[in-house]
Amino acid sequence: MTLDDIIIVLDHPDESRNIGAACRAMANNDIHCLRIVGKKEDYDIERINILAIHAAYIFENAVFYESIKDATADCVISAGTTRRRGKKRGKLLLPEEFTKIVSEMPDGKAAIIFGNERTGLTDEQLDQCTVGVTIPSSSDFGSLNLSHAVQIMCYHFFRQKLGNIVGYKPLSLERIDKTVECITDNLEQIGFFKMPGREDMEIFWRSILSRASLSESEAQYLEKIFTKVAGLSRKNNGV
Repeated sequence: MTLDDIIIVLDHPDESRNIGAACRAMANNDIHCLRIVGKKEDYDIERINILAIHAAYIFENAVFYESIKDATADCVISAGTTRRRGKKRGKLLLPEEFTKIVSEMPDGKAAIIFGNERTGLTDEQLDQCTVGVTIPSSSDFGSLNLSHAVQIMCYHFFRQKLGNIVGYKPLSLERIDKTVECITDNLEQIGFFKMPGREDMEIFWRSILSRASLSESEAQYLEKIFTKVAGLSRKNNGV
């Protein structure tokens, strides 16, 4: 699945501004498909645009439905979000658990359904979903703003899809060994240790650098430091 296959469904949201904030949360995470159970004329576009800002296009392209079942008919899985547990609500998944299930599906659309701000999803509405998802929150103040809940769910999908694109891939031991060789070569040149001590020094640096999960740029920077130190030493000694 791609992020284009993730469908956000809002069931009869009360506040127009919350819809705008939800649109912005979706855009922050490259998710653009919004479906609303309700009537478009019930919402104030100006109030939506105040919080949607540059994500107003998401509401403009939103499709309206009469029920959750209709809004998710073309999806292969639909998750109703709820913070309340009960006998009729079955096992509730955490956001990361649901995200993992969806990421392993080969194809098809996945819907995440959010209930009305005041009442959330009723048992009858949850029955129209295939699974339930809960976002853990404080027992003293557990209710999340609609857009915050949308942001959390969308972010999990965004992170899952990015995988190793975000951040960096740590260097292999083969690449680390080249940095270790550079360090020990330069330390040897400045007389930091005698030849018999080189092996212990290599083991020391290899162990530290492997645990540090170096990036390529960090390894290159270390190599430049030790090369420069050796060069300055030679210069100061008139070599």
